[in-house]
Amino acid sequence: MATRLERACLIAACVSITAGTAAFAAEPAYPTRPVRLLIPFAAGGGTDTLARIMAPRLGDDLGQTVVVDNRGGAGGNLAAEIVANAAPDGHTVFVGFNTVLTVNPVLYKLAFSVERDLAPVTLLATAQYILVIHPSVPANTLKEFIALAKQKPGAFNFSSGGVGTPLHLSAELLSKRAGITMVHIPYKGGGPAAAALLAGEVQVLFGSVAASVPHVKSGRLKALATTGITRSKVIPDLPTIAESGFPGFDVGSWYALLVPAKTPAYAVKKLRDAAIKTVALPDVHEAMSRQGLEVETSTPRELTERIKRESAVWAGVIKEAGIKGE
Repeated sequence: MATRLERACLIAACVSITAGTAAFAAEPAYPTRPVRLLIPFAAGGGTDTLARIMAPRLGDDLGQTVVVDNRGGAGGNLAAEIVANAAPDGHTVFVGFNTVLTVNPVLYKLAFSVERDLAPVTLLATAQYILVIHPSVPANTLKEFIALAKQKPGAFNFSSGGVGTPLHLSAELLSKRAGITMVHIPYKGGGPAAAALLAGEVQVLFGSVAASVPHVKSGRLKALATTGITRSKVIPDLPTIAESGFPGFDVGSWYALLVPAKTPAYAVKKLRDAAIKTVALPDVHEAMSRQGLEVETSTPRELTERIKRESAVWAGVIKEAGIKGE
């Protein structure tokens, strides 16, 4: 027969197990309906391409449909604000682009706070850019283009996905380093910016490698250089700006997932785990590589630190270049 002490221990153990089981059972299911990926730019750009590569397989892992929702406008702020104000349940997710998170808060008076209203989930990928020009421009190398631009200050227009985007800042940085003057024509996203170049509305673009290379191969655009320290694996014969007379030139982008602040930890963890599994899948990884994207993931804390660090760097660049939000 059990002693009084043994009976008390047995009762305590049962209570503990019951409480643990109840706590586990009480954790809500996630997701319980389709998940929306909010894209800060129009269809056709790098962020949109990445989201559409990931969405089907991410949905498979989560057990729900993942819908890509393009909300271009205000340099990416529109989509970010929608997510910041969404219900914190993990069903509205922001596919964050680096400058929307690190540059826009410096350029614009936002109705939300990146630090306060958005919760980082994980980094997804990094990428560099490609400098392309319209075939009508009589230059075939970066050196030739810069010489031409110096002869005709302000004669060339360059498009971008909006004020303060990497496409814009890349051109401003090159202009400063090369001592040339070009006119900035902002569009609502990388897709429209590339379309403007293809149509001959502008002559120059720092664009997505993924979106630009097919047009380079077809002869509709001419490629001059890429923006990373090392050459792009997608177009390895093309030199970098750094090796074309501007050592240290290194501009790129990164993509990440964020959710509304106060989203439950269990939802953040499940979304992060699913996203990391998705980008590691061979077919997804290969598709991303073809688009010039390098897979790189992170913890929420690492992503938070990256946002803070780069925000400080870009704040200095913006001040020095005198860039103002529109």
